[in-house]
Amino acid sequence: MQNRQSPHRSRHIIRSFWLQSVLLVVALILYGYNYTNAYLADKKKAIIGITAAVQSRIDNYRYLTQQIYTKFGNPTTPVMEPEQKEKLLNADVYYLDKKRNKTDVLIFGNHSNDTLAMISNISNFLDSRWGTKKENYTLYYLNGRDNSLSLVTTQSIKDLTSRLKENYLTALASELRAEILQQTNMLDKRESFSGLRKQRFQGNYSFSIRTTFNQPGHLATVLAFELPINDIIPLNMARSNFLLLDDNDEFDNITAPDAEQHQVTTTLHRGWLEFTLPLSNAPLKLIYRVSIFNLVIDLLRNNIWLLVVNLLLLMLSIIGFYFIRHQYIRPSENMAVELEKERSLTDEIINNLTSGLIVYDFASNRAIASNKIADHLRPHLNLKKIAHMAKQHHGVIQATVNNKIYEIRLCHSQRSAETYLFLLDDQKKEMVVNKRLQQAQHEYDKTVQARQLMLQNLAVELNQPINQINNLVGRLNTQPEPQQQQSLLKQLSQTSTSVLDLIDNIILLTRLETQDIQPSYQLFSPAVLLDELLLDLLPLIEQKGLTLFHHFHLDAGQHYIGDANILRKVISLLLRYAIITTSYGKIVLSVEYENDHPEHLLFHINDTGSGISSDELSNLTYPFLSQMREDRFNHGSGLTFFLCNRLCKALNGDLSIRSKLDIGTRYTIRVTMELEKPTEEAEEKLLDGIKARLDITSNEVRSITTHLLEAYGASYLIADERQNNQAYDIVITDDPQLISGYTLLLASDETGCQQLGEQIIRVNYNFTGAMLDAITQLIELQLAEENHEISLTEDDIQHYKKQLKTSNYIDLFVDTVPVDIKKLYTAKEHSDFAALSQTAHRLKGAFAMLNLLPGKQLCESLERHIAEGDALKIDHDLSQIDFFISRLLEEGSQQHE
Repeated sequence: MQNRQSPHRSRHIIRSFWLQSVLLVVALILYGYNYTNAYLADKKKAIIGITAAVQSRIDNYRYLTQQIYTKFGNPTTPVMEPEQKEKLLNADVYYLDKKRNKTDVLIFGNHSNDTLAMISNISNFLDSRWGTKKENYTLYYLNGRDNSLSLVTTQSIKDLTSRLKENYLTALASELRAEILQQTNMLDKRESFSGLRKQRFQGNYSFSIRTTFNQPGHLATVLAFELPINDIIPLNMARSNFLLLDDNDEFDNITAPDAEQHQVTTTLHRGWLEFTLPLSNAPLKLIYRVSIFNLVIDLLRNNIWLLVVNLLLLMLSIIGFYFIRHQYIRPSENMAVELEKERSLTDEIINNLTSGLIVYDFASNRAIASNKIADHLRPHLNLKKIAHMAKQHHGVIQATVNNKIYEIRLCHSQRSAETYLFLLDDQKKEMVVNKRLQQAQHEYDKTVQARQLMLQNLAVELNQPINQINNLVGRLNTQPEPQQQQSLLKQLSQTSTSVLDLIDNIILLTRLETQDIQPSYQLFSPAVLLDELLLDLLPLIEQKGLTLFHHFHLDAGQHYIGDANILRKVISLLLRYAIITTSYGKIVLSVEYENDHPEHLLFHINDTGSGISSDELSNLTYPFLSQMREDRFNHGSGLTFFLCNRLCKALNGDLSIRSKLDIGTRYTIRVTMELEKPTEEAEEKLLDGIKARLDITSNEVRSITTHLLEAYGASYLIADERQNNQAYDIVITDDPQLISGYTLLLASDETGCQQLGEQIIRVNYNFTGAMLDAITQLIELQLAEENHEISLTEDDIQHYKKQLKTSNYIDLFVDTVPVDIKKLYTAKEHSDFAALSQTAHRLKGAFAMLNLLPGKQLCESLERHIAEGDALKIDHDLSQIDFFISRLLEEGSQQHE
């Protein structure tokens, strides 16, 4: 359906409806605002009137209080005898029987006749004052002379007492007396007020004004009036919403203006609207509270028809707006939006074309549509001439523009006779696109070929060990000899293990590709890790007769946090491949870290093998691209380099391989490991104080040994450079002919350390842990020999006793030797090593003169330990000498006596 309405007229109508709706809302808001203001003004006016009435009542009863006290309560005022008599209602409660019953009187407590006459006169006085009052007024009179409490009220006491319990009057007296005394005891407050409270039976609200009069020699006299307020509060204001509270801000009646005194403040407090007005003649403020909810409900109830009419008009405006919008305006807007979408889509298609496009209308000589390529070329083209030439050549011609060849195609419009479409294709760009397509096809062919090679090499790598396993199983079934069966079983186990390793590596690579495996973080020691790894690979190295050198250049005892299993896997695979490619020579494994970066670890594996070809190096980027390398014992895998490279990347590192044919290969592994936080206290190194003599012929073995000794705190000297007077603890050599004393014999084929004699230990220099164990074992053997204790039999003791008895110096021995023993202990306690050394030398001469060989040896050991300053060994030698002498003198001294 075609829209025949004027769009401008429709818009004006829509705007009119919008304006009407806004005006209705604004009018409703303004009316609510004005109504609320009027409500607040009315309440403020009412509160001002109520406050004025309360102030007037307070002033009147201030005057009345002064009149009552002056006329009746002052001791100097003569008291008239009462005409009425009192009646006892209850314990300490007296009722005054009067003829005039406007006010009733109660007296609480024992009282005098003067008090009775005074209260009777006050009651008569108040009868004339309250005679016309309809509200209940009450006077409480606390007499300071006899401490009695009197109650004068317009309420009927007889009716009250008839319907109350017996203890009501007693409770009333105690409560009133306590409340009045509480105000009386407050210093500097002669006059006080109470808040509004509801009376118990009538439901009326009242407040109290209390006045205290001090009398010399008596207690204070208090007059309290209970004043009602029901008669001064309008009926449309709830009495329960009024509060009369103390006002801390006291006004000065002289300086404060009247406008400020009668100013009502309005505040919002916890859902209540509070109107507050302070009293000008008392420290009080009158508060009227209105609930916000009730205020809103009242506003809605009082203006319900106005709200209904406004809401109805607003609803009609919205319905009219919706109807006109969807009936007349929306179709035009939807049509315009659709046309805009189609135009935008057409422009997007034209601008994204890789060829130039021009839609030209020759009737109006203007371009209907074109893209950026065509706009760039159009100033250089004569479209009429091109159209004429294209019609003669079946709609296709070639033209040269800015030294570029373009193919121009012409299409005629079926709707307009003078409209043509020109397509301009860059021939050079098409050639480039075709070349890229050829390159992509070439890469695809290479990928297909690589996949074929991978599957072929993988099949060969799996086929060979599986066939070998099959052959071994067949030979095992036909071989009756047990020795041959054991050999075949060993070969079968090795071959099956290699197949399982290959399958595990393929599974590990698959998990890396799918990111199912993530590096774990655990604390490990690189030294322990490499010792365990080299111990596993040692049989393979010995099988081919190769020599292994392990240079460990990291800090002693340093631990790292990282995935030790992945690192072990990488080093193990590369070492196995290096063993396979090396027929003779050596394999060197060195460990270090980058300068100033201890967390960046470097592992270098160097071999003297035949090298790696470029085809094998292609396995770094794609597995199984080349044939595997093999020797007469084992075979490599085309997966090794690619898997190691991926594992290094998982450890935030990389793998680089440099190889030269017939010279060797160098594998470099770079990984990042987090260092363990160092302890604050520096621990003592394991080999501190140990000195070794090095008689090592191999330079690489010497380098490994010296670095280990330096790392663990030991000192060393080279055999060719040492002086004759230099001492050492152990000898480290790799030549069995240079063994002398406590010797550590280095070898490359030992699985750990092995003791060859009492003072000789054979150890593999590539294992850090084994080297440390062997050195400490040698030191322990040396210390055990130096610190041996005297082990003499009873026959030996008897022999030396007889030898001492037959000597001519037995008396000198008995007199001097025990004294020297005491001197030894005394010098040891005072750390006097000079005196200790002299006494030991003198004892050694005595033992030598008497041919007591054990004593002489102990004195020589004592002198040596004194020179070294070893306190523990000195104590040990002293105890041994004392023990030996005490055994000699057990019977010899008694016989001498």
